[in-house]
Formats: sequence, C-alpha cells, structure tokens
Amino acid sequence: MSLHPFFPIFDDVSWLRRMLPLGVKLVQLRIKDQPHEALSAQISEARDLCKAHGAVLVVNDHWQLAIELGCDWLHLGQEDLDRANLDAIRAAGLRLGVSTHDRAELDRALALQPDYIALGPVYPTILKKMKWHQQGVEKLTEWKALIGDIPLIAIGGMSVERAPGAFAAGADVVSAVTDITLNADPEARLRQWLEAVR
Repeated sequence: MSLHPFFPIFDDVSWLRRMLPLGVKLVQLRIKDQPHEALSAQISEARDLCKAHGAVLVVNDHWQLAIELGCDWLHLGQEDLDRANLDAIRAAGLRLGVSTHDRAELDRALALQPDYIALGPVYPTILKKMKWHQQGVEKLTEWKALIGDIPLIAIGGMSVERAPGAFAAGADVVSAVTDITLNADPEARLRQWLEAVR
C-alpha cells in the first residue's frame, strides 16, 4: 500500500475546503472536543470532499463515526487504542494507522498489523505538551528497519526544510500541522510542500 508522501493534518473541515483543490492527496482530520452532531457533520463533509478530489481521508480517533459514515481510514493514538473496539474497526474494513513513541508502543502497534505507523515527535513540536522529547531522525531509521514494508510517517516539528532529512532517514511519508496552519500564507506553504515531495 503506497501512500502519498505528504500528509497534512487539519483540525477543521474548512481547511480541507481550502487545501484539497491545491492537490492534497492524503489528509487527516483531527478534531477534539466538539459535540457529536458537529463532529458527524465535519467528518461527512470531509469524506465527500476527499472523494470529490481523489484524496484519502484519515479520521483521527472517532472510530464509531468513521464506521457509521463509511470512511476508509482511521488514525489512533496510544490512548485512543485503549478505548477503541478494534474488532469492530477491522470488521468494518477500516484501514488503521497508529502513533508510536517508544518500543513498547511500537510492539503494541505492530501486533495490530496496522496500515501505517507514525513516529513522533521527530523534532520538538509546539502542538501539544508531550512527555516524549524529540525522537530525532535516527529513530526513523531504527523504526523503518523494524517495521519493514509498513509505511512510516514522520510527525512532529516537520517543515519543508526538514522533510528531506526525514525521507533520507527512512520515512515514507512526512506529516505537517502548524508548519501550514500557522504560516502567514498557508496555501503558498502547502504548494511548497507538494513541490518538495514531488
């Protein structure tokens, strides 16, 4: 299974409306703390937008809605794994990506036979307070040797400038969040990303 090498993550479907027309082919919708109706509406619209643009939508965390709404991909963090019904997820045919930070988490993720593995934060990230310090690109090389053909996603403090180093170290896909959303010109930055991974 080959994934597009650029994987932006957005916290609202309004970003997908802006960015999908520019050529994004793999995108994650990561929404926290919204009522069920709002979540359902956002994921539904994201699903339809991605379908229209020939893009892969990965839904973060909300596995029941992903199943209900007929989505194809789900991303679970380690805490999400504790709460999710993995049998139901697999029965629904969802493809699964899992976040990892250390060997114990990687072993746990690999036992699920995931469709991709994410490692982070490769660099310090301002996105969330993490108990994990930066992993460094060397860890990408170590992870890739351990997971073989499973796609490896580098996340955390990633930028256009840092992406080549992550790919060289073994990442198949590089994920960005604030490098785009906090940029003065997000569309221009996104075009730089697409150029960089071409």
